[in-house]
Amino acid sequence: MNLKNDLLLRAARGEKTERTPVWMMRQAGRILPEYRAVREKAGSFITLATTPEMAAEVTLQPVDILGVDAAIIFSDILVIPEAMGLPYEMIEQRGPVFPKTIHTTQELDKLHVAEPETDLKYVLDAIKLTKQGLGGRVPLIGFAGAPFTIFCYMTEGKGSKTFSIAKRHLYADPEFSHLLLQKITDSTIAYFKAQITAGADLVQIFDSWAGILSPEQYKIFSLPYIKQICDAISEVPVTVFAKGAFFARQEIGELNCSVVGLDWNMDIAESRQLIPEKTLQGNLDPCVLYASYDQIRIEVKNMLHQFGTQHYIANLGHGVYPDTDPDKVRCFIEAVKEFSC
Repeated sequence: MNLKNDLLLRAARGEKTERTPVWMMRQAGRILPEYRAVREKAGSFITLATTPEMAAEVTLQPVDILGVDAAIIFSDILVIPEAMGLPYEMIEQRGPVFPKTIHTTQELDKLHVAEPETDLKYVLDAIKLTKQGLGGRVPLIGFAGAPFTIFCYMTEGKGSKTFSIAKRHLYADPEFSHLLLQKITDSTIAYFKAQITAGADLVQIFDSWAGILSPEQYKIFSLPYIKQICDAISEVPVTVFAKGAFFARQEIGELNCSVVGLDWNMDIAESRQLIPEKTLQGNLDPCVLYASYDQIRIEVKNMLHQFGTQHYIANLGHGVYPDTDPDKVRCFIEAVKEFSC
């Protein structure tokens, strides 16, 4: 199907665009009352994420309501460990929790490499339904967590400020760590391949906890596995977003990916110098959207001036926060469109 709006894909491939494409991480979520209505109907986050019709509905909402240049499938990075045999729960006001965690090779042996066509069929069905609903209006982004970020949750069991349990494994049992990271990597590659077959036009790797590692550890326990994924995916553009990994920007830029996402702490000019051959994505501080409309427009104009309007995808430096006013989000999107033409 030919896309009516292919700005995102052209920008990802480094091609010339009439204006800068714009979308936001977590755009399909609690900022929209329409999402909250579907979420209430579902009764739980996991029910919503695993019901293809509902997941497709909330994926489409930001395209219809906010005017973004891409949809991103509504799902969660933790579907991979669940598909491997380690289920999780989503606790209100607390976040994801794993009743069981993995700490030994014996426990690891009980897990399997995910088989997306069976273990994650609900995500693939949601992608297919979303593609039908989009009707070629904009591209659809698929995503997965980076192996190290998934490793953190599988060993720690929940979110953490330090992920000290996860990091302990890296130092105390590197052999176990590499075995688990490889099994996650193999699952993720299969998952991305299945997402692309189902209709994803681009995929993004989220390394949400990259910033807790030292530069040396990142080169050992994260980059090699992200590299495997990037090398395996040639069908569509790949974006790597490693939050907090300012120290690894040059190495990330050398990966076989098309786009490098920046968080709001990463200097734009320095990032352009370190990653000269890639399209960049980002990186407005999500808290800017709490400011006045005039201030949002000023910040967006300044961001575009620093990035330039080519080889660039406008986004926030992380996901939009759930208490953000949707009208402020619209202001951000409209300002990108206005100032990048």
